[in-house]
Amino acid sequence: MPIPLHSLSHAVPDLVTAAIPNDERLWVPQATNVWFRPLLLDATGGSWVNLLRVRKTGVLSRHRHPAPVHGYVIKGSWRYLEHNWVAREGDYVFEPPGEVHTLVVENDAEMITLFHVFGALIYYGDQDQPLGHDDVHTKIEMCRRHFASVGLGEDYVTQFVR
Repeated sequence: MPIPLHSLSHAVPDLVTAAIPNDERLWVPQATNVWFRPLLLDATGGSWVNLLRVRKTGVLSRHRHPAPVHGYVIKGSWRYLEHNWVAREGDYVFEPPGEVHTLVVENDAEMITLFHVFGALIYYGDQDQPLGHDDVHTKIEMCRRHFASVGLGEDYVTQFVR
């Protein structure tokens, strides 16, 4: 007799959360004028989904992705220094793996973009030397430290981890 699909106990629970929260403590600082809001931290598959928010003029350091990235611009606009296009509100962006680029937001306008990042971000200096990286595990640790520091507790992040 087949097991009914609705009774499978090994499935992970659904995750439903307000993407853009009213509580500023849910935005994790990443760099000057740059924050991220975790939505899904897939520790098994090695990817994460988050909102990236830049207020005023901001830069996400020069980096490379060894795997694809998908983005959807919710608010504002941004571009890569290395390209001649601008991603604007409502635009979808696909970033193929392998390229080094620098995300910038100009004109002191707030930008929010939904990103689904597979793999890692490897940060590079001006001489193409690797300076560090972020992956789902460093994102989880950043969230733990931040949530603890703002009074939510370091375990607050576990609701986003799958």
